[in-house]
Amino acid sequence: MDPYVFEFKGISLRWYTLLILIGVLVGFRLVNKEGRRFNVNKDFLFNLCFWVIIFGIIGARLYYVVFNFSIYKNDPISILKIWEGGLAIHGALLMGFITLVFYCKKYKMPIIRITDFCVPALLFAQGIGRWGNFFNNEAHGAATSLAHLQSLPIPKFVIEGMNVSGIYYEPTFYYESILCLIGFLVIMVIRRFKYIKIGTLTSLYLMYYGIIRFFIESMRTDSLMLGGFKVAQIVSVIMFILGLANLMVISRKTKFEDLYNDLDKTNIRF
Repeated sequence: MDPYVFEFKGISLRWYTLLILIGVLVGFRLVNKEGRRFNVNKDFLFNLCFWVIIFGIIGARLYYVVFNFSIYKNDPISILKIWEGGLAIHGALLMGFITLVFYCKKYKMPIIRITDFCVPALLFAQGIGRWGNFFNNEAHGAATSLAHLQSLPIPKFVIEGMNVSGIYYEPTFYYESILCLIGFLVIMVIRRFKYIKIGTLTSLYLMYYGIIRFFIESMRTDSLMLGGFKVAQIVSVIMFILGLANLMVISRKTKFEDLYNDLDKTNIRF
C-alpha cells in the first residue's frame, strides 16, 4: 500500500498525515457546533482545541517513544518524524486531557461538560485516523489466510492492502475504525436524550473505547509492552473502571439534576 498521497520534486504528503488532519478538522467542527448550541464562546473552543491537539500529538509521540526507546536511542532525530507513524492514542488522551483541565480551570469552565462536548469528535477522529495505519502498513494483527479474511465483511481493497510481502494479516486497524465510527453515531444519538446527565457521554466513551481497545490489542502484534503485559490493555482496564465509577456516581442523582441538554440552566458562558 502506497503511504503517499503524492510525491513531487521532493515534496510529499502522506496519507497518515492527511487523515489525521481530516479527523482534527471535522472533530473541531463537531465540538464548535455543540458549543454554539450552549452559547460557549467560539474563541475559547478554538484555542482549547488548538492546544489540546498540539499537546495531544506531543503526548502521543512521547508515549510511543518511551515504550520503544531502543528504536530511537541511536537516532533521536527520528523522534520528530511523526508522519512515518508511531503515535499512541493513549498518550494523546492523557496529555490532551491534562491540557484541557488546565485550560478549563484558567477560564473557570466546567471540565466534565467540555469533555462531553469532545467525546463524539474524539471517536470520529480516531475512526478516521486509524486508516493512516492502513497506508503505513502498521497496527495490524497476526498473519492469517486469504480465505479467513474473505469470510468476513471486509472490503476487497482492505484485504488486498493486508497482503504484505505475500502474507495476509488481520486488519485490526479496520475493526477499530469501524467500532469507533459506530460509537460516534451511537453517542450522537444518546446525547440528544432528554434526561441524559452531564458526564454520561464521557463515562460511556471511557467504557466503550476501553472495551474496544482491550480486545483489539489482544489481536495486535506490535503492542507496546510493560514487562509481560500490553500497556494498552492495562490502560483500557483503567479507562473502563473510571468510566463505570463515574457513571455510578451520576446514576445517584435525581432525574432532573445536571441534565446535559438543559439549555436554560447551563452555566458555561465565557
